[in-house]
Amino acid sequence: MDSKITDLICSVDAFAKAHVKPSRYEHSVRVAQTARKMADLYGYDADKAYLAGIGHDICKDFSDDEMIALAKKDGNPIIGIEAEKPALLHGRAAAVTLKEEFKIDDDEILLAVANHTFGSFEAGRLGMIIFAADKIEPGRPQSTEEYRAGLFSKSLAGLTLAVVEENIDYLNKNGKTVADVSFAFRDKLKEALNLEKN
Repeated sequence: MDSKITDLICSVDAFAKAHVKPSRYEHSVRVAQTARKMADLYGYDADKAYLAGIGHDICKDFSDDEMIALAKKDGNPIIGIEAEKPALLHGRAAAVTLKEEFKIDDDEILLAVANHTFGSFEAGRLGMIIFAADKIEPGRPQSTEEYRAGLFSKSLAGLTLAVVEENIDYLNKNGKTVADVSFAFRDKLKEALNLEKN
């Protein structure tokens, strides 16, 4: 393992432990471990995946005002659903924090962290890994070994599509709003899967 990324992982891990409640920190470790496993499985850089995983929720327990102030620094507009529920900005806030506090300038890591809440095809393979790892880590109620094995038998796009569709169903059943970007993510994944098949 590259010593620079090892040091970064340790620093971000310590920040997470200090800034989020213990249950959230434990979730972040499981996401990082799941992301590492997925990276190994799908031929991606496992250390980068772990770093993005351990850093994805570092701002989740910040105040709404702190999250809004940080998210505004990324230059993207705050969309309606985020304005209504600023907690949804925690990924964008985390990406800004990783850039400012830890001098991480790797766009793949920053995009994956910023977009892990709603998903984004533009966040690439690491974006798919972090989005999915967040939803399927072993602490999630539905995430049995059998469940994960079924997902891990699919391609990365196939796995991510299954997780997106499950997430949209869950939000719909619980009367929660699904962001337009999540529908767009689903549609792009379907297109990618069609290309895989042809």
